[in-house]
Amino acid sequence: MADPTPVIDDLRAESEELDLLVAQLSREQWALPTPAPGWTLAHQIAHLAWTDRSALLAITDADAFQALVEKALAAPDSFVDEGAAEGARLAPVELLSAWREGRTALDRALRTAPPGARFPWYGPPMSAASMATARLMETWAHGLDIADALGVVRPPTDRLRHVARLGVRTRDFAYTVHDLTPPAEEFRVELTTWNGELWAYGPENAPQRVTGPALDFCLLVTQRAHRADLALTAVGPDADRWLDIAQAFAGPPGGGRPPKEDPA
Repeated sequence: MADPTPVIDDLRAESEELDLLVAQLSREQWALPTPAPGWTLAHQIAHLAWTDRSALLAITDADAFQALVEKALAAPDSFVDEGAAEGARLAPVELLSAWREGRTALDRALRTAPPGARFPWYGPPMSAASMATARLMETWAHGLDIADALGVVRPPTDRLRHVARLGVRTRDFAYTVHDLTPPAEEFRVELTTWNGELWAYGPENAPQRVTGPALDFCLLVTQRAHRADLALTAVGPDADRWLDIAQAFAGPPGGGRPPKEDPA
């Protein structure tokens, strides 16, 4: 059984780094639009705060979380946007406080979760380590949206190892949410980091494979960049198809980002 402490520590570090980016923003900056249509900086932080609260309920109050799932099923196309909009109406100081309190409570709940426990989620049930990984993935991805809106470049860190691994592990989920049958065989995924390190997943002799920069793969599976703008290579028809539909987050298929330039 894997110790969840390292990924929980990395989630905390990712959240604190993003907190430093937004803590001193003006009210006008909180209203800046981000790459997500209709979402300001406030919507992005409100979404993180809302999802942290959802994760906390999943760990501490299964009945209350089930009520959230039922609301999501009743309004699948608007549930997430409504949660973000509600939080975005708060004053920035209130929103920051709510986000900090929620993520602190979630951190404590993850660290004290019973070993081997699994918790309900909008997708498959998750362990404490998986929950922390999913929260880190979302914090990084929405942090990118905020950084883009502010014109800030956030250098990649080794914390992206969790995002890459989650992207690989959610391969079959990506096929399923697109009503496609997942391939029976594993793929080989070889990712090169900004430091020249190799992150490798799957059998070395797998006939279908994906290779390229680790950062590009993380951008792809979080749908923060279009495949056409990334230096990822697929060998094999199923691996090629995967790069068109990959998503590391729960819920229905995302629309993704348009390419920066028309390939035509």
